[in-house]
Amino acid sequence: MTPADVYPKLQRNLLLKMKETLRAATFLDKGGTGKTTVAAHLGVACARQGHEVLLIDLAGKQGDLAKHFGLWEEYQNRIAADEAWPNVATVFRDQWDAIADKLGDDAVENLILRTDERVDIVPAHPNLDGLDTELANIDDTEDRYSRLSRFLDEYVDPLRYDIVLIDLPGLTNNVSYNGLWAAGNVIAPVEPGAFEAQQAARLDADMAQIREQFVSDMSLTMVVPNKVDTRTVLADEYLDTFAETYPAAMAPAYVPASQDIRNAAERGHSAFRLKSPSQTAEKARSAFVQNAKELVERLKEGE
Repeated sequence: MTPADVYPKLQRNLLLKMKETLRAATFLDKGGTGKTTVAAHLGVACARQGHEVLLIDLAGKQGDLAKHFGLWEEYQNRIAADEAWPNVATVFRDQWDAIADKLGDDAVENLILRTDERVDIVPAHPNLDGLDTELANIDDTEDRYSRLSRFLDEYVDPLRYDIVLIDLPGLTNNVSYNGLWAAGNVIAPVEPGAFEAQQAARLDADMAQIREQFVSDMSLTMVVPNKVDTRTVLADEYLDTFAETYPAAMAPAYVPASQDIRNAAERGHSAFRLKSPSQTAEKARSAFVQNAKELVERLKEGE
């Protein structure tokens, strides 16, 4: 029996508002906008401000979030040795409750990797590859979209994390809908460009449809202009366009394009670990700190 079977939808929304764990998901129906980079850096920035942070990677089997923290090779070895079970895909399945009952506290503990940057992560797993199809076979629409939410409600909230950030695929499917439903708050990283503006507008429309169907308090909480090259006039124009289109959701600071950030990710750490950051990397770190502070305030206001 699902929470939706027990509580009327309005009561369910009131229960969601009572949660102490703040949740948000990075999402845009397009790849390459830096969703994982933004999730990782906002997570580290929040942790550096004293918050207990959990990052969940649903963006695909490639494990980019674990790579960001230098943990992917270690986790791949666990996968190869059949030791990465249960994993993030397991929590969406009907058997999860039975698995959790059998393993006890180890069930969730086995999902989590500790980083050396003050955040914990639930890494992606190859079984995410077929998860969208599995979810599509669930007849009840609300059950199909609420599986991640139930897992967070029942198994993650008791761990007393302050913030859970979910990194979603760069496309709209059953997995991303689960993340949107569970988070209720969307962080949309956008690059300056006409296509990105269209995608952000589409995201707004998608969330309006979900709110109408499920009576959910989903909102576009933060639009983060990412990989911005302000040397171009076009970038300034699009920053102005985003600010005009999303005055309440705009992040307080844009994230400049920086090769240092890409290099840091390839080396398995965030830009906050750079010992001699470039000027653009320093500006990016400052932007993530500002945006993290504002994100926490907006999430608290939405509770």
